[in-house]
Amino acid sequence: MNAPAHPPTHPLQRLVQILMAACLAVMACSVFLNVVLRYGFGSGIAASEELSRLLFVWMVFIGAAAAYPAGEHMAFTSLVGLLRRRPLAFRLATLAIRLLALLACVLLARGAWQQVVVGMDSTSVVLGYPVALLPLPALLCAVAIGLMVVWEIVQAKPLDLGHSVDVE
Repeated sequence: MNAPAHPPTHPLQRLVQILMAACLAVMACSVFLNVVLRYGFGSGIAASEELSRLLFVWMVFIGAAAAYPAGEHMAFTSLVGLLRRRPLAFRLATLAIRLLALLACVLLARGAWQQVVVGMDSTSVVLGYPVALLPLPALLCAVAIGLMVVWEIVQAKPLDLGHSVDVE
């Protein structure tokens, strides 16, 4: 039995993992170097804080979009678990949950788009990048998760509770 320890991942999942690791590595090195320079030599890197903030925002939203198809977002399954033996009620609850998730994506995308538009004409103080780059990952994340939710609704995919539900 020479089965692999982990199932093979999709190339996009691997790319997302590499992007998040790169963001984290650059943030850690930047902050560490800044701390050493500031406390050891009385100077620092002015761009370190802005770069870290930008990379952190991108890393969080890339991770949020990647977590959705893996079912790794927080879920409260107690009520839906009770409906498992009632297929119609379970399907309706699943549809309601997905429609609420889609509504949340629409609201997030709308707000993020407004912030992107506002940030198009401004630049960051130190690095000079367009400020629209800060809310852009929220917009992309909302669109990505929204498309995944729509696909699950179209497929009528049953809700994955992620564990065996034993309700007493």
